[in-house]
Amino acid sequence: MSAQSKPKSVAGALAAVLREKGSAEMQAVGAGAVNQAIKAIAIARGFVAPNGIDLIVIPAFSEIEIDGEERTAIKFIVEPR
Repeated sequence: MSAQSKPKSVAGALAAVLREKGSAEMQAVGAGAVNQAIKAIAIARGFVAPNGIDLIVIPAFSEIEIDGEERTAIKFIVEPR
């Protein structure tokens, strides 16, 4: 995710992964990216609800490398309840 990601587009992709695989993970670095990720998850809940899927989100910290630099990301584990 990035601060420029379109939440509705990400939500559609997230819903597709959830239907196919059953769960998904997303990572975001920075306040803007985290904001867009949360919006996408909320929209995805509406996309999968008609299929009887109630989503939950487990937030966690994750260390990732960007351009050779260690960064702390927020990881969102999204799965059905």
